[in-house]
Amino acid sequence: MIADTMKNIVLPMEKAMPSPTFLWRFKVVLFLMWGLTCCKVGWDSVMRMDANLRDLFLYEAFLYYNPLLLVTMMVWLWGINLWVFLQSSISYPKIFEIDQNHLTHKEIWKCSTWMTILVPTSMTAYLYLYSHGEVSLAASQPVLLYILFAVIMIFPFDIFYLSSRYFILRTLWRIAFPLQPISFPDFFVADILTSMSKVLSDLERSVCRMVNKQVATIAWLEADSVCGSHSVAIPMVLVLPYLWRLLQCLRQYKDTKDKACLLNALKYSTAFPVIFLSALKYHVFPEKWTTVYRPLWLFSSLINSLYSFYWDITRDWDLSGFSRIFKFNRQSAVSNMIYGRQWLYFWMIGSNFILRGSWTYKLSAHLRHNYLTVFAITLLEMFRRFQWIFFRVEKEWNKMTRSGGGIQLVESEKEEEKLLGTTNNTHDV
Repeated sequence: MIADTMKNIVLPMEKAMPSPTFLWRFKVVLFLMWGLTCCKVGWDSVMRMDANLRDLFLYEAFLYYNPLLLVTMMVWLWGINLWVFLQSSISYPKIFEIDQNHLTHKEIWKCSTWMTILVPTSMTAYLYLYSHGEVSLAASQPVLLYILFAVIMIFPFDIFYLSSRYFILRTLWRIAFPLQPISFPDFFVADILTSMSKVLSDLERSVCRMVNKQVATIAWLEADSVCGSHSVAIPMVLVLPYLWRLLQCLRQYKDTKDKACLLNALKYSTAFPVIFLSALKYHVFPEKWTTVYRPLWLFSSLINSLYSFYWDITRDWDLSGFSRIFKFNRQSAVSNMIYGRQWLYFWMIGSNFILRGSWTYKLSAHLRHNYLTVFAITLLEMFRRFQWIFFRVEKEWNKMTRSGGGIQLVESEKEEEKLLGTTNNTHDV
């Protein structure tokens, strides 16, 4: 009798709860309303500025929020990567050597959703306050946002996904100081950082302005500004991810004596001339830049792009035999995963070749003021890396699986290992 009474009470309460579909649609509507509000307030704020100062105003605001917007985009894309891995046979926790408390794609998307809300909201507040004369309040917006992200990352208590934050910080530490044997997460994250070198450069410039109390002012665009175009810190930060990968390759060679690691180190070293020759534009006469350094820059960028493209195809994805790529007539290491559709490999090779060519533009120090174009090309580079992740993880999973006896090596891979001396007991970096 009591049980029946409780059942009659509980059922109406359950019926009164909104359905998950309704809640999801309600959240989407709120998100769209928030987005439209930010766009409207931001546009009105920009239009309030003097027409002669509008571009400089947007450029400065873009500098502070560009790095975080791009990081947010990369987090969204990483969530898609994890979702695809979940649909396939890949056990990415095993590949990345993470425990069972790792973030799922849903949790990654939850983080990216909050980042998508926080960053544009702060940017909208900055635009509104600055255009209405509240300069000091406007200057505090990016500073508070950067402090918030930094505090969340280093927060020592078991909230905000402590184990995952610790994993990221530990991996970044191992990348910056490669004094230990290189694991797969070490060079995987370091490779992603090479695609985000422009993000790191803009981050350095933003922090430089905050430290020197130059936020919410356009005077910094002058040539003699501490954080301006002549700063040597810009090429130094741009080159850091490539230096880290080079050191990782040298450390890997020390541990394995695999000559392929030296060839990989050479690939990353070809990025140095591209970056430093580009930065010379601000330190030499225009005639000398046009006649001497610009041709050298173009030549070095061509060498790096072609070398990197070749390495992606033959080593990172293990698609060394082009004749075999276009013939999926038998099981092979390039087609044994569920997304082994032929058109995907055609698309990957073609798009990777084109986007590798645009790499030089986004890394070029002398083009940094074309911020919208550089932003778009940086997004394309992240999309290229997003694609690269699928096939790089596919190769690693195939390698782990066949080492357990599940998959046979293809003939082309055996030939490549004989030439380059790759062993099956180490990660291929």
